[in-house]
Amino acid sequence: MGIIDLMTLLMGVTMGFLAFLLIGGVSGASAWIFYPGKSSGSKPIKLLLAVFLGFIAAIASSYLGQYTGFFQSGQMLEWLSAIVTSCLVGCTYTALAK
Repeated sequence: MGIIDLMTLLMGVTMGFLAFLLIGGVSGASAWIFYPGKSSGSKPIKLLLAVFLGFIAAIASSYLGQYTGFFQSGQMLEWLSAIVTSCLVGCTYTALAK
């Protein structure tokens, strides 16, 4: 754990806005596209909402984990929590919206 903290300090490895957008957007869009079930029409606004909710979930999990001291910015656990949370939110929204 000390090596990861040292890398973060020296290299400035942090998750930025684009990383959250990429993780949340890809997981939200893939949840909408690959979730089984018939879609209720071709409404691109629902797809965009799935992408936006995945993005918000990735940001929220990262900041909540840092605030509680569970991990620091740039650690692998932050990436993992952002991916898992955005996938869960995307799948939940898709299950309710389809």
